[in-house]
Amino acid sequence: MNFQLTQEQEMLVDSVRSFVEKELLPYEEQVERADEVSPELAAQIRGKAIAAGFYAFNMPEDVGGGGLDYLSQALIERELSKVSWALHVFVARPSKILMACKGDQINDYLLPCIQGEKIDCFALTEPGAGSDANAIKTRAVREGDDFILNGSKHFISHAGHADFAIVFAVTDTYEQNGKKRNAVTSFLVDRNTPGMTIRRGPKCVSNRGYHTFEMFFDDCRVPASKVLGEVGKGWEVANAWLTAGRVMVAANCVGQAQRALDCSLQWAADRKQFGQAIGHFQGVSFKLADMATQIRAAELLTLHTAWKMDQGTMTDGEAGMAKLFASEVLGRAADEAVQIFGGMGLMDESPVERIWRNARIERVWEGTSEIQRHIISRELLRPLLR
Repeated sequence: MNFQLTQEQEMLVDSVRSFVEKELLPYEEQVERADEVSPELAAQIRGKAIAAGFYAFNMPEDVGGGGLDYLSQALIERELSKVSWALHVFVARPSKILMACKGDQINDYLLPCIQGEKIDCFALTEPGAGSDANAIKTRAVREGDDFILNGSKHFISHAGHADFAIVFAVTDTYEQNGKKRNAVTSFLVDRNTPGMTIRRGPKCVSNRGYHTFEMFFDDCRVPASKVLGEVGKGWEVANAWLTAGRVMVAANCVGQAQRALDCSLQWAADRKQFGQAIGHFQGVSFKLADMATQIRAAELLTLHTAWKMDQGTMTDGEAGMAKLFASEVLGRAADEAVQIFGGMGLMDESPVERIWRNARIERVWEGTSEIQRHIISRELLRPLLR
């Protein structure tokens, strides 16, 4: 791997960094207080992201997306994450799973998402099926040219803004190695479909203004033409997106950790105690040194993993390593930032408090740290345990 970014990548980073500082950060405090992003602000961010060429940067160029490689995507994610999810989510990255659209689905769902005319959400998690996705209970039963959906989903990010949901439901079962497994199908379900109800979920302390929702399906009739991919092969369209998503979460964690370090450095230089800046004391300066070292390691691991994605050689375990390490580095960096700030680190006048709160969810969503360790260890042991 060449660790030197190209001139184009450097320019991309500078452009995104400037966009964050001018178009997103000025609204962070407002969103924190209100715990919401107004429709007007959401439309403003979306419009400026489209004008700047950042919208749908994760999608292929031949369908109107940015066509960026994974390494460049990770660099953008790193910069966007220096502001809260509630704001940078409107620099939309449509679900890559939509590339499975075919026929009328392309014009009805894929292209409108890339052009900023529609917003999607990803509905997989259920109350009894988080890390164990095979335990999902939502069922879809074929009835003529339709499927009838019954069940529920929760922790569905951004569903309040979405025009449609990519919903995963069990359509059959089969035996594999003596165990009963679910055959899962993904469906494109429009927001106004009768039988589907969306409501705000429990309030989360992380990412104020970025809400999760609950979805309920009560004899919800979905045409067979809305099947995304093939019947019974929902995991095939989901798994590649989920694995790549872990690398982008890692990049997000690196950006948040860097912001925590930047805040801490400035505070260590400005804050005076015992007649001098607290950065002169080893109790503080050594924390800064450890933060910088760990963040650098997380960044290199993440970018290397993104590069391996571009080469087509990344494994699930490597994606897990990036997500695991970067999210835990962020947790330590955020905690040390609070310690360096002292009491002010827990006051909501400081961004450190919100970085600390927001950091905690990164070790939970997109696969917990424990799940990542399971994936990594299973991959390591697979050649040895027959």
